[in-house]
Amino acid sequence: MKKAFTNLVLLDGSENMIPRRGHAILIEGETITAVLPEKECRLEGCEVIDLNGQYLMPGLINLHVHIPAGGKPTGKPMDARRSVKLATSNALTRKYIEYMYKSYCRTELYSGVTTFRSVGGIENYDTWIRDLILSGKATGPRILAANMAISVPGGHMAGSLAYEATTPREAAEYVRKIAEDKPNLIKLMITGGVLDATVKGEPGVLKMEPDMVRSACDEAHRLGFHVAAHVESPQGMQVALENGVDTVEHGAKPTAEILRLFREQGAVHVATLSPALPYALFDPAISHVTEMERYNGEIVFHGIIECAKQCLANDIPVGLGTDTGCPYVTHYDMWRELQYFHKCCGVSNAFALHTATKRNAEIAGIGDITGSIEAGKCADFIVCAKNPLDDLTALRYLSMVVARGNVIRDPKVKKMPQVEAELDKFI
Repeated sequence: MKKAFTNLVLLDGSENMIPRRGHAILIEGETITAVLPEKECRLEGCEVIDLNGQYLMPGLINLHVHIPAGGKPTGKPMDARRSVKLATSNALTRKYIEYMYKSYCRTELYSGVTTFRSVGGIENYDTWIRDLILSGKATGPRILAANMAISVPGGHMAGSLAYEATTPREAAEYVRKIAEDKPNLIKLMITGGVLDATVKGEPGVLKMEPDMVRSACDEAHRLGFHVAAHVESPQGMQVALENGVDTVEHGAKPTAEILRLFREQGAVHVATLSPALPYALFDPAISHVTEMERYNGEIVFHGIIECAKQCLANDIPVGLGTDTGCPYVTHYDMWRELQYFHKCCGVSNAFALHTATKRNAEIAGIGDITGSIEAGKCADFIVCAKNPLDDLTALRYLSMVVARGNVIRDPKVKKMPQVEAELDKFI
């Protein structure tokens, strides 16, 4: 079916985008066939969709998602290892995993995310849902899947969303094991995180030794995969970059040497401000974190901000992801990550939107497929009533999502009022 989207204001995803009026978008199947002035359009044989002057822009791309968790806050720490073991223990609980995966992916799409990278999931369910969506048997975004990550005993997410490697050779073996399910990337857990820390002032302790990082990266690159790595300390960043990691997820305050390594290796920083903000800025009576966890959360939060700022100042690419699944980080709030990027890192609304669309697509290696509104690209876009270049909260309410040419009108997602109320204090 050919479709023509008319009477719209176009934001094309480019770095210095400005609103363009009087244009129409023509698509056939899942491909944009033309972007041209309405007066030049030939609409014969098209379903005409009048957008009534609303804003049309590329679908959002979220570079850091953990599909199995929804972000619901709890009053006590979760035992991830125990939860995953229970969830995979029998056929009935596995059916619930399938339901949860389908539901969360639908929520991502309905909130405007037309592509995401999954960077640590239960067994091989990430590639399972990816393929189910591609076959048309489930509704959701395009997924670039990592399946299980690789950690070490006592490391981040070890035994739950990550295998535990004990030697460099075993790390390479796990890369090959993960590759059997044809993922899109490999994920490493190089440091601990805020909740792993046992000492005040020392979040992101190095867990994976350099030779193990090198072994995993070498094997992943040999097989044709990029490597993303969980890193929350300067020491961890240096080890990651020296040993072949392609994207540093989260980050920390960089040294001059780390910035040099970013440039030399052609590596990318994927900023994730959303998960650290509740630990750093919420009233502990609300977040239920300890004084040590809040202190360490502040270190990580400000480290990510400083890493993003310095990378941008040194022409090192910066991408955006939410780390969905952490407390208060939902599958429907990618727009908040753009808002934090604008507010905390000082970028313009236009640059934040460009980063979450075209730049993120380029970082993910799919810039030739999606991320901007151009003829030949996939028909992945969103529509909202107000101009996000004036106020990014416009992305909170969408009137339409189009994913691979499929039109979803008036998408609705179920939200958590408590989460909304607390996060809205930091818009």
